[in-house]
Amino acid sequence: MPAKISTCVLVAAALIAFSASADINVRFIEGAPKDRFEIVNQSSCAVVATEVVIDLGSSAAGLVFDVTGNGAGVEVFQPLEFESGADTLVRRPAVSDGDRQVVLSIRRLSPAARISFTIDVDDTVGPRGITVSGSEIEGATVRVESGQGKAVGRFSSEGRAAVTMPACK
Repeated sequence: MPAKISTCVLVAAALIAFSASADINVRFIEGAPKDRFEIVNQSSCAVVATEVVIDLGSSAAGLVFDVTGNGAGVEVFQPLEFESGADTLVRRPAVSDGDRQVVLSIRRLSPAARISFTIDVDDTVGPRGITVSGSEIEGATVRVESGQGKAVGRFSSEGRAAVTMPACK
């Protein structure tokens, strides 16, 4: 009987730890003329003093941010513009034309809260650089680092990445 009780206690502890993890979900949405990224706190606790880095460097199509008319991008360009959540950031991130990553320094992001921004993302490998499909962002990463620890997620061919952090305090 003690072995069964120990197993039940371990399973219960694992479920509690899992339910209190800080899950960050990121979605890439192709659009014309602006592409959009959405970062959502799917956890049961606030994400505090956390850095989220969207890194296109390992994407399947060599993606870059196209924020000016004369640089690494193709045809249309769009600078970084926040749709929601800018007030959750320590400061507005700087993104230069041709950059492969954007760093979001989050002050506090409540449970279920979102940060959403538009920007132009271009393909440097394929024949239609101005249109980016989910499969072209596949392999790009999202790194999350806070006082709780570090974790990395990869974008899928559906343009989604999920990062599970250690349990909230």
